[in-house]
Amino acid sequence: MSAADVGWRALVSNLSDLAAVGARPVLATIALGVPHGVHEEWILECYRGMAELAKKSRIAIVGGDVVRAPSLLLSITAIGEVRPSHRKMRSGARPGDVLAVTGPLGASRAGIEILLEGSGPADRERFDEAIAAYRRPHARIAEGRRFGASSSVHAMMDLSDGLSTDIRRLCGASNVGAEIDAAALPIAACAHAVAERLNKDPIAYALGGGEDFELLVAIAPRAFATLASRYERAFARPLSRIGTVTADGEVRLRDRSGTRELVSSGWESL
Repeated sequence: MSAADVGWRALVSNLSDLAAVGARPVLATIALGVPHGVHEEWILECYRGMAELAKKSRIAIVGGDVVRAPSLLLSITAIGEVRPSHRKMRSGARPGDVLAVTGPLGASRAGIEILLEGSGPADRERFDEAIAAYRRPHARIAEGRRFGASSSVHAMMDLSDGLSTDIRRLCGASNVGAEIDAAALPIAACAHAVAERLNKDPIAYALGGGEDFELLVAIAPRAFATLASRYERAFARPLSRIGTVTADGEVRLRDRSGTRELVSSGWESL
């Protein structure tokens, strides 16, 4: 990816963390560690990528530091604001809640798969869409603020590390379980196209890919239909129901072969 893409992706991951709690982005600081061999042109291009996203997201880059380092280091601190009553946590999910995601999954994983595979794709438009999803993802800031304002949304987090990993984190924080319906997962069309070309399972992209930066929300069942209808009118895409919060603490996947434990297949940080 280009230096501008690196800057964009670094900032978007921070903005997604703000979106996950329903916050409005306000400012960010950038700490850049530069090794020998990285030229000024690369640094400026990296900052252009961050500046482009900052303008779109209405967040001010207010300072930071540039230092010499043994390897490239890009560390961002983003600050947002949210009313205490609107702040959403991972810990509020309740048994019976509807689990939903804000958009299709698997596109970013498909993008890096096709880049690593390296051959010329047959369906260029679909493949370019996947590559763009990997290089220039978007944080769901407006969506997060909308959910933050709803008392019917009990818990929320962003899907940065893959649904199979992040759903366990939400359930652990809330002391609940979940059952996910594989047939209900909204898988990006480009993820289907890449998976077909590479003979991979698109459901695996959706469960383990991560970095789509969609939001996972737990919603009171009585309110889901109304919230979903308003969401689709506001954002021109559906709020996809993917499962239910359960009381037993187990995280399961239901598919055509039955119901089994959902094994974590996403990114696990140290």
